[in-house]
Amino acid sequence: MKTNEFLSLLKENPAKTLLFEYKPNSFVRPNYHITEIKNITIDAVDCGAKTDFWKETIIQLWEDPNEMETEGSMSAFKALGILNKVNSIKPMEREVEVKFEYSNPNFHMAQLFVNDVELSQDRIIMKLGVAQTNCKAKDTCGVTTEVVTQKENSCASGSGCC
Repeated sequence: MKTNEFLSLLKENPAKTLLFEYKPNSFVRPNYHITEIKNITIDAVDCGAKTDFWKETIIQLWEDPNEMETEGSMSAFKALGILNKVNSIKPMEREVEVKFEYSNPNFHMAQLFVNDVELSQDRIIMKLGVAQTNCKAKDTCGVTTEVVTQKENSCASGSGCC
């Protein structure tokens, strides 16, 4: 999901409660706060020596341990107000992937992608998920999708692979 799509979703559904499902049937607690919005620029080199560049928006969600009894989650209207205020201070990239950074005592910190959105009469459920790491230089490094034993010297100097 792009940042502008998320902002539009909030704007079109201001009265709905905004919920985040970080893994199946596990939700960010209702006491969450939006604590940071990051404009991230990735300028990378993969193991095949190929360069890449992209941008992302990261929205950090945090559960206040002093508000564990809170029952009502944030509305889309309130979330949009927070994001608009941040945007007035530091404009967000609109045409880039939006991710949500989250952790709790039972779930490691992760930057989660939006896998799906579920709309009901009174709720927006952002269904989040993790992505697996991947080798972008599979062809260069001779990586296949089949499980094989490592070839001796497959990453030797001059092989084109780190």
